[in-house]
Amino acid sequence: MKFMELIEQLFADYGYWVLLIGLPLDAIALPIPPGNTTLTYTGFLSFKGVLSWLPAIGAAYAGAVLGMTATYALGYKLGAPLVERYGKWLFIKPESLEKTRQSYRKYGNKLLLISYFVPGIRQFIGYFVGIIRIPYRTFALYAYPGALMWVMAFFAIGYVFGEQWEEVFLLVEKYLKYLFIVLGIAVAVFALVKWGTRFNPSKQVDNGTE
Repeated sequence: MKFMELIEQLFADYGYWVLLIGLPLDAIALPIPPGNTTLTYTGFLSFKGVLSWLPAIGAAYAGAVLGMTATYALGYKLGAPLVERYGKWLFIKPESLEKTRQSYRKYGNKLLLISYFVPGIRQFIGYFVGIIRIPYRTFALYAYPGALMWVMAFFAIGYVFGEQWEEVFLLVEKYLKYLFIVLGIAVAVFALVKWGTRFNPSKQVDNGTE
């Protein structure tokens, strides 16, 4: 498995510090070690008695929260002012940001809750939420429980399945990928239908003649 030798060596050298430092690195788009694999291997090490399960889960959760909070803070403190100051050069208007905030309030919190399970989204959404200035309380209300669900789910794979953890992990990754592809297509279709209904020229003509 890719990165497996690296992860084994990191745990051998640094123990719980891999979780406290590695998971924040995963969150800021430097997935070395990759988060899902690291958590599952942590569960396996706990299964073998190399790590104690409670400190392992605590360190993993702290690392996940630290990483997501860091990306939110960077987006809020640095990204938002940059967009506000130089957004016109990137064709980002203030009203566009406001529309994005409104859309996020409708759908975004649910995405934030499950974002840890989606590589790529996990490394991006903290910055995004910070840039559009979602209040910290709202961010924490969804991001922190999401972090706990993510940690517990992948830790459990390694802990429950023991020596078979790699086979189960690969299956979970495979079907998660399919699940989110289907969900992404469904969301895109819904958005297109809604957009088409909203801007249908014939509908606008009909409304104008009434």
